[in-house]
Amino acid sequence: MPLIDVALLTLGGLTAGILAGLLGIGGGVLMVPLLLLFGMNVEQAAATSLLAILVTATTGSLQNWRMGYLRPKDIFMLAIPAIVLVIIGTEFGDILAEHWRRAAFGSLLIANIYLVGLKKRVATRETDTPKSITLVAARIITGGTSGFMAGLFGVGGGVIMVPLQVLLLNTDLKNAVRNSLGVIVLTSLVACIHNGVKGDIVYDAGLSLGLGGLIGVQISTRFLPKLPDHVVSRLFRTLLCVLAAYVFWQAWHAYISNL
Repeated sequence: MPLIDVALLTLGGLTAGILAGLLGIGGGVLMVPLLLLFGMNVEQAAATSLLAILVTATTGSLQNWRMGYLRPKDIFMLAIPAIVLVIIGTEFGDILAEHWRRAAFGSLLIANIYLVGLKKRVATRETDTPKSITLVAARIITGGTSGFMAGLFGVGGGVIMVPLQVLLLNTDLKNAVRNSLGVIVLTSLVACIHNGVKGDIVYDAGLSLGLGGLIGVQISTRFLPKLPDHVVSRLFRTLLCVLAAYVFWQAWHAYISNL
């Protein structure tokens, strides 16, 4: 890969990491469209994004572990269905036509506009503790949905997993974010192994994005002045709208090309 491309991807990962750190979500929704700009197909973009997410999420989880914030039982109970569904999501994506997969990803970007706001609203929601059978079902739904989306679209799934944990599992927001990050490490690792065997990962691009994202998260959480929540939210939603429009345009172009 040309040095200029490596530099641009690192810069893109840095931007994704900064925005991810400010909003407390993964950067996959930004990384995949960026990789599509570099001419990758959806399979390569999704697989390469997961490698970048693995780098960033692992660093964050190690930091949580050193600070004593990891909850291994909660993480593994969510990770089991997530790992199963991440493989299913990957295989399902392979049978979708290119234009349908791009259109579906654009729809996910639009859905994230709602989910970002939902995560903030559910943070103060009071719910009853689920009964044991409901707890099992809630973990399957939460982990499974996140894993399937990660495999299908190459996103970490945190923007989906965090609000579902609060809504269905009565988890407080901070622990939901930490659990989500831990689950993302495991699902991304499994997906990367699976995608690596298939030959879909562009390693230099993924590592460049991951390095940029790692630095960006550190900058946004430690050094940047804290912006008002409504400003960050509006900026991110605007960005998601632009990215969704671009992906929908690509989907239409791919559809026309196949006629």
